[in-house]
Amino acid sequence: MYLSPAQCRAARALIAWSEDDLSSASAIARATIAGFEAGTLSPDAQTLQAMKQNLEDAGVVFIPENGGGAGVRLARPASASIDTDETEMVQYEEYLKNDAPPGAGG
Repeated sequence: MYLSPAQCRAARALIAWSEDDLSSASAIARATIAGFEAGTLSPDAQTLQAMKQNLEDAGVVFIPENGGGAGVRLARPASASIDTDETEMVQYEEYLKNDAPPGAGG
């Protein structure tokens, strides 16, 4: 489990949470969050885990260091109705009809 100050700031931005929002959700003092994100405070592992867990519960996915740098992203909603597998092509029926006049090219 690792949470960097930059990941914490980015995670809050993704879900539009203020430091106060994270403080309320995790029962951690706003000053602790602000100090951590500013790089002037190193909270203990339990505090970092609480912040990370609450951000994850709100829909943030933490991406580990994997050669490209650690990061964050939003979780895909479980209710997503479109399969986003980029290896498959989706063709919608309205695009199957040729609605251009003969010789229009395109």
